[in-house]
Amino acid sequence: MGKSSTRSDMNPNFATTAFGGTRPVAADDTGSFERWLERFAIVAVIPAYNVHQEIADVLRGLPPYLRYAIVVDDASTDRTWEVISQCAACDLRIIPIQHTINQGVGGAMRTGYRKASTLDAQVVVKLDGDGQMDAAYLPAVVLPLIRGKADYTKGNRFRDFKALRQMPPLRRAGNMVLSFLVKAATGYWNCFDPTNGFLAIRGDVLAQLSLDSVHRSYFFEISMLNHLNLIDAVVLDIPMPAKYGDETSNLSIRRVMREFPGRLAMCFGRRIVLKHFLYDFTMESVYLLCGAPLLIGGILFGGINWIRYLRLGVGAPTGTVVISALLIVLGFQLLLAAVGLDLQGVPHTPLSKEPLEPQMPVGNREVGTGTVAVSS
Repeated sequence: MGKSSTRSDMNPNFATTAFGGTRPVAADDTGSFERWLERFAIVAVIPAYNVHQEIADVLRGLPPYLRYAIVVDDASTDRTWEVISQCAACDLRIIPIQHTINQGVGGAMRTGYRKASTLDAQVVVKLDGDGQMDAAYLPAVVLPLIRGKADYTKGNRFRDFKALRQMPPLRRAGNMVLSFLVKAATGYWNCFDPTNGFLAIRGDVLAQLSLDSVHRSYFFEISMLNHLNLIDAVVLDIPMPAKYGDETSNLSIRRVMREFPGRLAMCFGRRIVLKHFLYDFTMESVYLLCGAPLLIGGILFGGINWIRYLRLGVGAPTGTVVISALLIVLGFQLLLAAVGLDLQGVPHTPLSKEPLEPQMPVGNREVGTGTVAVSS
């Protein structure tokens, strides 16, 4: 199997720091560490859309321990497919797939995930085709999965203050607000930087997800978190810096403001209904059932009577004010208690508790390439 001779220089201490000081080989022996990683079926999925200027460098920089790299051209209108095909001819690990209809990053990832499943991938990582993700940090996201410490890992650009200063201010502020809303919507209160696309998932956990219901657009990363919470998967943030070059982001703030609030509300409602009323019924469910009606009822009761007595030109009776205030305070306290239980309910025990066993390549298997026509 051919492998690219060009790769990023990996910081030998980065994976040690991210994984809590545990490494399978000596920290100064990067070559041995990469050979150890080659024993596992690690597959990269790379969504690519109009990145003909960057994709070649990304593919030339693939680390040697990646067994396959599935590159999904999402119906690009430039020379992206041509460049991918040329790179695939030089590196037999690269599996090019082309969409005939643009599906968004989530649609490209769904196609890549399905292909990775047919390759018996033990770990599937996501790299972007625009070069913003440094492949040198891949060991940091795959090690917790190999060790059985997490089911899903993702990058977090907000742990490094020096790197954080490099992030555009508007993007930094937007990520902070969005991160809090995503915490509430997905239930992963321990995670930050939800739109970070540097992520990895165990193959056995991926098999438990319904990919058809994962969102196709740039809401993909948040949609994945929502689905992972429903199966109680453990998600781990990995600190890493971001790279910002001359590439242009396709995710505009205007688009986020227009599309994300409604989708976050749907994620929140879906999670609450399924986890606390369908899959289980706990004290959090009781607090929600009692707190929400009391709070809403108190606001409506107080508001209606305030308008009524305002029109009459007289002050509201003390009893009316007390009843409204009591309903609001009691409802708020119950909902606050529900939030406290939700904070404690973040999954901590991985679904995949056992470390991965090495899986050597199976001969020269036919991996297949081609064009995928996906209906809207």
